[in-house]
Amino acid sequence: MTCALDVEETARALERTRRRAFGLIVAGLATIAVAGGLGLLFADTWPRGAVNLPLGLGIVSLLGGAATLFGARRMRRTLGSGIWSAHPAATVGGKGHATSLVLRAPDGPETWPLAAVATRQRYELVRPGPDGVLWWCGDPRVGGVLAAPGGGPLIWAKPLRGERVRRRIVALAEAQGLLHRPAPRQPQGPPDEPAHVHEPSLSTGPRPPLSGPTYAVLAAHAQRQAEAPGKAPRPEADVREVPWWRVRSLRRIAGVTSVLIALVFCAAMGAVALTGPPERDLPKLFFAGAVSLAGLVFSGYRMLTAGLPTVRVLARAATTFTPAPRRYVLLYDPHGGAPVLVFFSMHGGLDETPEGVLPLVPPGPPKHPRRGLPALPVGPAGLHGWRDFTRGGDVFVVPWIDGRPLWPAGPYRKAGGKGFPALLDRLAPPVEAHTSTSSSSKPRIT
Repeated sequence: MTCALDVEETARALERTRRRAFGLIVAGLATIAVAGGLGLLFADTWPRGAVNLPLGLGIVSLLGGAATLFGARRMRRTLGSGIWSAHPAATVGGKGHATSLVLRAPDGPETWPLAAVATRQRYELVRPGPDGVLWWCGDPRVGGVLAAPGGGPLIWAKPLRGERVRRRIVALAEAQGLLHRPAPRQPQGPPDEPAHVHEPSLSTGPRPPLSGPTYAVLAAHAQRQAEAPGKAPRPEADVREVPWWRVRSLRRIAGVTSVLIALVFCAAMGAVALTGPPERDLPKLFFAGAVSLAGLVFSGYRMLTAGLPTVRVLARAATTFTPAPRRYVLLYDPHGGAPVLVFFSMHGGLDETPEGVLPLVPPGPPKHPRRGLPALPVGPAGLHGWRDFTRGGDVFVVPWIDGRPLWPAGPYRKAGGKGFPALLDRLAPPVEAHTSTSSSSKPRIT
């Protein structure tokens, strides 16, 4: 690979950014045009300033799209002229839209204090996890592109200004153990030798040797990511005993909650309209009602076309008998921090490689999404399902752990499939076997 854009996930992430920019620009222009047209048509009947709200929204959308497009072109130039490198990273925090973080050079104690130029929501997509690895492409003296392991999503980062601020940020990162973290394997460097070759099973006959992270490696990684168990979630109905619509989690996955919220807003707008509001408030009421109705139509469409078919499959899988016993390792995807279960055979050893991976829907509320996950990062699980398949041949399963189900966010991905090694590398970034940073090394700030 000659540049960072040769990484497939990076090219897709950049294209998504470009499409999002054009979408914002088109939406802004359309909103401005509609607001202007309504203002001309009803200039004599509507009060002055009635179109200010949609006009302002259109201008904000247009400016946001232009800024996003400019950033996408800047990232394309950087990614097209450099390669990805993996770095230990630590988040320090910040104010406004710029979040401070520090990267450490992969081959020494040199540190780069940076500010992520992104909204808080965008930055959360690449926030380094507890073991702290990020990909970087660019010049730390000028700026560059950050991504979670795997090459996407993408955000821009620039160097922090002010020597005093830089030293303080680096000191906070050192307190988090940044200098003592193992050096990650470089994504676009020379290929490494396989870390482990699995011996053929005596019970199943000969099979080709497998390589990749073992149970011991991933379990240690899960232990580093583990957090103290918080407040237990509120109990919900057992899907084995009641219809799926009585299970709180399945209602949320189906989109029933979103439809009810949109319906309440529409009912509120209708109630206000029946009270006979002043004429000067009619444009605002009309706009709010149109937005509420659009939200109801959109959420209802998603529930009917995607939500309901999905929860029916999940409920059917969760209630099948004769579960397949497996060992699980609980990891977190650096792309947004969603929980992921990696499964191994029940009676394998520490050197066994994974059988499959299953992404999960965070069971907790938005403020505490990890609430309700297994208390231990490793342990036994029972996999129910194996009857419903996607068009690509992937199977739907529901794991039961500690006597309750965890709902999957997608199908079960078996080992050996396309992109499976890259997925494991993203979940648990591999480290160099012989590269480390001495605890006595003095960091150099650049």
